[in-house]
Amino acid sequence: MKRTLLALAVCCSLALPPVNAADQEGFTSMFNGQDLSGWKGDRSFWSVQDGAITAKTTADSKLTKEKYNTFLVWQGGQPADFELRLSYKIVGGNSGVQYRSKLIDDQKFIVSGYQADIDSTPRYTGINYEERARAILAERGQKVTIGADGKKNAETVADKDELQAKLKNEDWNDYRIVAKGNHLQHFINGALMSEVIDNQKDKAATSGIIALQAHQGPAMTVQFKDVRIKELK
Repeated sequence: MKRTLLALAVCCSLALPPVNAADQEGFTSMFNGQDLSGWKGDRSFWSVQDGAITAKTTADSKLTKEKYNTFLVWQGGQPADFELRLSYKIVGGNSGVQYRSKLIDDQKFIVSGYQADIDSTPRYTGINYEERARAILAERGQKVTIGADGKKNAETVADKDELQAKLKNEDWNDYRIVAKGNHLQHFINGALMSEVIDNQKDKAATSGIIALQAHQGPAMTVQFKDVRIKELK
């Protein structure tokens, strides 16, 4: 009897579909791994390759000629407080993940707002950069409190080069973005890269779109996979 029950348990467990890790942790998947359903952008730059959202540019692309960055915009809402997780890989150039942002050109898909930066050089990855607004809000290794008047109080909380050493060059890295109230944190491969407390109410965003960046300039390929979000109470 015990053997029969054990056999039945094994059969039932094999018949059940696998539990999605994102669902198990309270996250909702933002990308189906097959196509760009649920995303909107210039398809001359964006596609799905090898199961990943992919952007490719060349040194003489129209982005560089016309001097703008273009974005792939998630159509699933404009979340306020959330945790966003994804894996990225970049070869050449620069990219980033926009959040609490706004679309300012729906033809070229130009976006303004907070950005969790991604870079192929040792300079920008992990920083908080506000696209088409206040520029660099916090460098890698900094915790920055922005006052109501816009003045920044920056504290060094980690060595930027030691944080850079945690990144995998031209390979997959795990990005985690946490936005709760006016508190913004960027983590890569488990390490806190930058932190912002934004008290400048006339500039700070409390909600907005999420988007992925293809940057003007050098030729680049950037890929994203396992993109998922959990809204926070």
